[in-house]
Amino acid sequence: MTAVTTVLFGLLFPLAVTGLAHLFFPRQANGALLKSNGTLIGSRLIGQSFSSRGYFHSRPSGAGTGYDAGNSGSPNLGPTNQTLIVRVQADAANLRAENPNAPVPIDLVTTSASGLDPHISPEAAEFQIPRVARERGLSVDRVREIVRQHSEGRQLGFLGEPRVNVLELNLALDELAPVRRQ
Repeated sequence: MTAVTTVLFGLLFPLAVTGLAHLFFPRQANGALLKSNGTLIGSRLIGQSFSSRGYFHSRPSGAGTGYDAGNSGSPNLGPTNQTLIVRVQADAANLRAENPNAPVPIDLVTTSASGLDPHISPEAAEFQIPRVARERGLSVDRVREIVRQHSEGRQLGFLGEPRVNVLELNLALDELAPVRRQ
């Protein structure tokens, strides 16, 4: 029985699931990789850090040293943990300095459960539009339109939350108006 279940559930079942994934979802099964001029630049499914002021910034990552897929997972700090409170307050203060007249969206100061979330909320994107427009020499309305074009709604109309893929948004901006060098 051990040999049969090992072969059945340890070999045949994973191969069948992998085969079905490649058949029905080939792009996702292969990592939804994005290339630019033939160069691999990232995955649509895994977040990455953007630090330049001319780019939309992702959610903070709690995975290892940041967006480390080998160390994915939440740091599991509770709402009364002093380390979390200090980090969130510092992040919020930095963001308020960037856009003092707007409330700071929660996803710009909190990590996702995996620490690898490639998306931000439309509100987080809206918060960053003035900075990105200024740094790229674009109008706020033009950047807002690009954000709108790259916004995704709920899956099947009711699953998940509206979101914006940060990597795809930044790539679209790079095609339109590269970041100006200081």
